[in-house]
Amino acid sequence: MYLNFFQLNEFPFNVTPDPRFLFFSDRHREAFDSLLYGVEHRKGFIVLTGEVGCGKTTICRSVLNNLPGTTRSAFILNPSLTAAQLVRSILVDLGLEAKGQDKLVHITQLNRFLLQCLEKGENVAVIIDESQNLDPQLMEQVRMLSNLETDQHKLMQIILSGQPELKERLKQPELRQLRQRVMVHCDLAPLSVVETALYIQHRLNVAGSVDPAQVFNSAAIQRIHQCSQGIPRQINTVCDRSLLSAYVRHDRQVTPLDVQNALSELNTLISQSVTPEIA
Repeated sequence: MYLNFFQLNEFPFNVTPDPRFLFFSDRHREAFDSLLYGVEHRKGFIVLTGEVGCGKTTICRSVLNNLPGTTRSAFILNPSLTAAQLVRSILVDLGLEAKGQDKLVHITQLNRFLLQCLEKGENVAVIIDESQNLDPQLMEQVRMLSNLETDQHKLMQIILSGQPELKERLKQPELRQLRQRVMVHCDLAPLSVVETALYIQHRLNVAGSVDPAQVFNSAAIQRIHQCSQGIPRQINTVCDRSLLSAYVRHDRQVTPLDVQNALSELNTLISQSVTPEIA
């Protein structure tokens, strides 16, 4: 609706994890580089944590897009699986046909594939999103998968991506064996007010804005940072509705009035459990 008015090629504040829109704050850059390092140098277990909406999935997708062509990958988005389903899902995502229903057969099949990849100089990375939801049995299965190795190499690099609860899970005594195998751990933080301004400008620039620094005035950005608490997904939601408000007013610059209009509208659409995060 407002694309032509603001001379944009596409919507800049969608909440989908599109790697093209990834903004590298210092912490996001550190996480991106650490994940790439962990995979490329076969570090085995890698953990990425951060609050809901901080950009974990976007970083993971960007890492996959930047891995060498010699790296095979699987991305598990739904961790609500049984141990057998997890192994089967990894096989399928790696492009293999899971033979039969037996988990041990599938693990043998996976191990054979990993050894073949090693012989060809290839690497394998598996990302498990929303890992804070893995039940104890599934956590143990993930740990067991890390045993697929040779004397010199980890055959599969496993990235556990999840909310801060994942860190607390890993502190539990029964998970100490898994915790001791984590070689890389990155923790995303919300954006500062300066980073919020740069984030908004970055997304507008990717979307085709000819003058991204002028679309939101500084007072509007201050209000957006305050109500979103620096969480990128919340920033996107408020910015999208704020642009719509400015469009309705026929003003090519977003002001605090537009942000307040956006918040008023969102407070009527979002449940009470979410409202405090943006109010």
